[in-house]
Amino acid sequence: MIIREYGDPAARVILVQPVGQHELPLIDDEIVQIGQMTDRPFHYLAVQVENWNRDLSPWLAPAVFGDEDFGDGAEALLEKILPLCAEQDKDYIIGGYSLAGLFALWSACRTDVFSGAAAASPSLWFPGFSAYMKEKGLGCETVYLSLGMREEKTRNPVMRTVGDCARHCYAWMEEQGVNCTLEWNPGNHFKEPGLRTAKAFAWVMNHMREKPAHAAEKRNMKKTKNFC
Repeated sequence: MIIREYGDPAARVILVQPVGQHELPLIDDEIVQIGQMTDRPFHYLAVQVENWNRDLSPWLAPAVFGDEDFGDGAEALLEKILPLCAEQDKDYIIGGYSLAGLFALWSACRTDVFSGAAAASPSLWFPGFSAYMKEKGLGCETVYLSLGMREEKTRNPVMRTVGDCARHCYAWMEEQGVNCTLEWNPGNHFKEPGLRTAKAFAWVMNHMREKPAHAAEKRNMKKTKNFC
């Protein structure tokens, strides 16, 4: 697992983003954009995944575009990420774009280590995810969701459900008292992913409640409460 670090290593807020090889050229601009949207210092960890469809998928699912099926590598990836989030006096935000955004939400269902989840254009069409999230619940208090306005206009019968899935997930989060938002951006799924991800992280940073030190200790003790 390759990890690239940016920002202030002494910052209390740690941003954790799984990234694919295709996203590496976007990171420098994303860091700059986050800094322009928040006054809070942050340390950013880019966790490079080897296989996008395998490493970020919570369970097996058939391909919905192309011929590459989805794997079930999310559990193994989360197990590698959790040791990066071991300092009790830090606030960790898990986030990402597309399937990595789905992974961020899934991770928030699996553990309460993260203070927030920044899910930019997440793959909420992923089979069974909405029901899974409602069953398991979220272990974080602050969640950002976004979609492009044209994402649900696709002809793909699975992926076109993403708009309704996002609306339903957001409504459920509000019912559960989660501090959340759902932002609609211009364009389709592929428009300005770096900017959308920066907006996601910055919103969570600006809206999450900073936990006192004793709460951080309690959180660390419960960090695997939802694992099964």
